[in-house]
Amino acid sequence: MALSLMMKIELTNIDKSAYRFVTKNIERNGVVGRIFRKDHTVWKDRDEEIGNRLGWLDAPERFAGRCGDYEAFAASVRSAGFRRVLLLGMGGSSLAPEVLSRICGPGPAGLPLDVLDSTDPAAVLRFARELDFARTLFLVSSKSGTTLETTALMNFFFSRTEEALGRDNAGSRFVAITDPGSGLESEARRRGFRAVFAGDPEIGGRFSVFSSFGLLPTALLGMETGRLLASARAEMAVCRAERTDDNPAALVGAVLGTLASAGRDKVAFLLSSPLGAFGAWLEQLIAESTGKDGRGILPLVRSTGASFDRPAEDKVFISMSLGEDPVLSGRISALAAQGAPLVSLRMESPDDLGGQFYFWEFATAVAGAVLGINPFDQPNVALSKKKTEGALQRPEAEGGQTDAPPPAKTDKLILDLDGEAGPLEAGLRKFLDGRGERDYLAVQAFLPPFHEVEAALGRLAERIADRTGRPVAYDFGPRFLHSTGQIHKGDAGRGLFLQLTASHAEDIPVPGAFEERASPLTFGRLIDAQARGDREALREKRRRIAHVHIEGGIVAGLRRLADAVT
Repeated sequence: MALSLMMKIELTNIDKSAYRFVTKNIERNGVVGRIFRKDHTVWKDRDEEIGNRLGWLDAPERFAGRCGDYEAFAASVRSAGFRRVLLLGMGGSSLAPEVLSRICGPGPAGLPLDVLDSTDPAAVLRFARELDFARTLFLVSSKSGTTLETTALMNFFFSRTEEALGRDNAGSRFVAITDPGSGLESEARRRGFRAVFAGDPEIGGRFSVFSSFGLLPTALLGMETGRLLASARAEMAVCRAERTDDNPAALVGAVLGTLASAGRDKVAFLLSSPLGAFGAWLEQLIAESTGKDGRGILPLVRSTGASFDRPAEDKVFISMSLGEDPVLSGRISALAAQGAPLVSLRMESPDDLGGQFYFWEFATAVAGAVLGINPFDQPNVALSKKKTEGALQRPEAEGGQTDAPPPAKTDKLILDLDGEAGPLEAGLRKFLDGRGERDYLAVQAFLPPFHEVEAALGRLAERIADRTGRPVAYDFGPRFLHSTGQIHKGDAGRGLFLQLTASHAEDIPVPGAFEERASPLTFGRLIDAQARGDREALREKRRRIAHVHIEGGIVAGLRRLADAVT
């Protein structure tokens, strides 16, 4: 067992001989010190999106001086009468704030913070109808300032705020977080946003929790930003240890990289209930950082029944507990008795969350070095974006249509399999039976991210896991495009993808530029184009994909689909 200042780490059923050669090389080559010196050769000989992406390493120290600014702004917002925050962002700009909101906040002096990272018109309309625009602060969060989804959401809610409060008052309800010099920065100033907070161009989105992207939402939630950073600095000090036995993050990174290279390339996370939201952040960090060059570590963060706890030759388990957790302890004991390789981590308090963020950032960087990949780029993410832009130029992108012949319809469920029409049950059987021994399945739901829909998705994923005996991941689109979308196209091609779309009971236009009030683009057309673009990207990468379009009730359609699976 190794002891960190923030947590306890224990390895079970993992033979030291499997990773000792790697850890000795890490020590012999001074990898830890070179990482902190920002030496790109730890990962690649050529410095392409590495040297200028390592600002996260010392961010807990550099951003400590800005805590007063974040907390003063949060206090001014509360005193101005704001009662709620809605963050508009994708991927790294939204996931850490969502974790902090769900696990820690809001505090007694904080504001409730919700995240909208969907372009589904039903999801957008639900917020638009429930918000009090006079008392809602909109946080527009985008590193590049050009993120398609974030721009569309900003334009929509800015237009609605103008309608509710008048043009002169709308800007005071908006705040931007973006890198210096971005288009969002200039647009925010032009529209009279309440404030613009700068990110750090040398910190990638999924590593940005200790910059303005994570710290401003922390302050708005009423949490102490200084405490979050202090926890991270304590873990940062532990991560500087050159000996892996004294450096749990480096050890876990080495173990995961070694096991993935040997075929255990799927990591199932068993999380204490209070830490459940942490899984989505971990999923993006690990999948997008390692899933490239024909390699990758697939994180599994949503339990799919008994199959989730089923040991397999290509799977390793990581448990993360918060204090004493008898239920999780029982699951761990059962896995250990079955000989499953297991990494156990225990946090004593939510105050340790900052250290947990830093721990996994460092572990992922080390795992990338072991795998011989650059963990700081995302070379395949742009492919879906390009395909989406192309789909938006074609009117047939609307309505969930495909390039296939008119597909067969079964009880309002429409299937096409790899671009070919076919009956639902037979097509699903062919699709699922085409799996290999080390494959995984991913359910990509371009559907409204409502609780009832997520519950139905979970049941569908569980049916697929029971039917196939293979790991099943599931998430909502377009959210996953900024997360696991990279590993879907960048790994060794072991994924089978079930994409789900639905007809839209109601659609709404996406406003254009600041002065305009009409646009040919709607949110329904946008999310349909994103689904189509990702289908085309997956097919270009020769991935196996089935597409089911739901007409009518979404939850009822998902239930019928689950029945068809079995």
